[in-house]
Amino acid sequence: MAENNKKELIIIGAGPGGYAAAFKAADLGLKVCLIDPQENPGGVCLYRGCIPSKTLLHIAKLKQEAEEASEFGIKFGKPEIDIEKIRKWKDNVVSKLTEGLGQLAESRDVEFIQDKASFVSDKKIRLKESGKELSFDNLILATGSKNLELPGIEIDHEKVIDSTDALDLDDLPDSMLVIGGGYIGLEMGSAYAALGCKVSVAEMTEGFLPGTDRDLVKVFKEKHPFEEVYFNTKIEKLSAEDKKVKVELQMEGETKEKQFDKVLVAAGRKPNTASLDLDNTSIKITKNGFIEVDEKRRTTVETIYAIGDLTGEPMLAHKANYEARVAAEVIAGEKASAYDPKSIPGIVFTNPEIAWCGLTETQASEEGVEVLVLKFPWSASGRALSMGSSSGLTKLLAEPKTGRILGGGVAGKNAGSLISEISLAIEMAATTKDLSLSIHPHPTLSETIMEAAESFTGVPTHLAP
Repeated sequence: MAENNKKELIIIGAGPGGYAAAFKAADLGLKVCLIDPQENPGGVCLYRGCIPSKTLLHIAKLKQEAEEASEFGIKFGKPEIDIEKIRKWKDNVVSKLTEGLGQLAESRDVEFIQDKASFVSDKKIRLKESGKELSFDNLILATGSKNLELPGIEIDHEKVIDSTDALDLDDLPDSMLVIGGGYIGLEMGSAYAALGCKVSVAEMTEGFLPGTDRDLVKVFKEKHPFEEVYFNTKIEKLSAEDKKVKVELQMEGETKEKQFDKVLVAAGRKPNTASLDLDNTSIKITKNGFIEVDEKRRTTVETIYAIGDLTGEPMLAHKANYEARVAAEVIAGEKASAYDPKSIPGIVFTNPEIAWCGLTETQASEEGVEVLVLKFPWSASGRALSMGSSSGLTKLLAEPKTGRILGGGVAGKNAGSLISEISLAIEMAATTKDLSLSIHPHPTLSETIMEAAESFTGVPTHLAP
């Protein structure tokens, strides 16, 4: 094989994990070849996921807050929804970020190949478009995940759509059913509802966000923007007709028939490995379809690593970014580097937002871990009341004897911006005393974390004994 076909480090996939690994490896002195089908780095997160969805959610939040302002004495006229302009704004945000990443790759001398790649063997890959074969010293897999399809439901991308279609915002239907009450379904459903669509949600389990702390979910449940919510519900049959989608919903032995303009299937995501031809390698796959890796993010092939959604839950961009650093450092010779986070924050960017990290109360119960649950209701927060967000909640889980912070969560406005303090406390093995004695600025929502921590040794300042 020609010498220019041998690469020091190949990274397949240029999402938040792939491009972060490429940049870190380049900074550590490695020659990096980054492969992705898009024109610039960014991956699903920037092109069809986190960024475009949060752009729409921000627009939706502005509209909701304008409507809520009437309670404060400010009344706006009926907002005009310009779908074309909203779509252009979203696309412009995506374009700026991805082009910026392209420039960062170029500034680091990262070789970027716009193509797809699959394995020929444990030591060689083939580019799909050019047919060119490349060998490598080391390789990182970072191809992320894709939408999970439900058996018996065909997505035609017109009336029955997935989250990628929903982000294209081709039109705004009068009514929509969202199948799935997880974070993708709630975020996209909330955005469409705020823009004027009558959104209903069908979820197989007994509530929103299965597995998430129920105290936090309760805050959203009381304020959700949906027309109808169907829990413990299965979709028996779905048929797209001329102008409507007819849906049969089965719940507790009863079948209901409903019609919607569109149906959004948001049942979750699965590892994106189908096109990699992993059968040509010695890489092992878990029973859930994830790639088996060790604490160095090394697969069962010593020179091949995997990061991000490929390696298991939680399937989050910031987890991929963390794994990217570990893999790049190990390949560069920093053998002490390992994946060992104590806290990975999760955020649902609905209105109100929900965020959590570390141990949850449900996990503590299942694992037999004794915890002290400390709560501070936002009804006692001056800042929350001034923002019209008194239904929020801040919650900490602490070790009963030492007060060490083991987990926590926040539900309410800007919860996602507050969770990092709790996550840092977990990583630093901080205690409730550490949090309560750290002076928090007044008046802010961050004070709710301080006052929840104060509950460990007494009564918070703003709660009655």
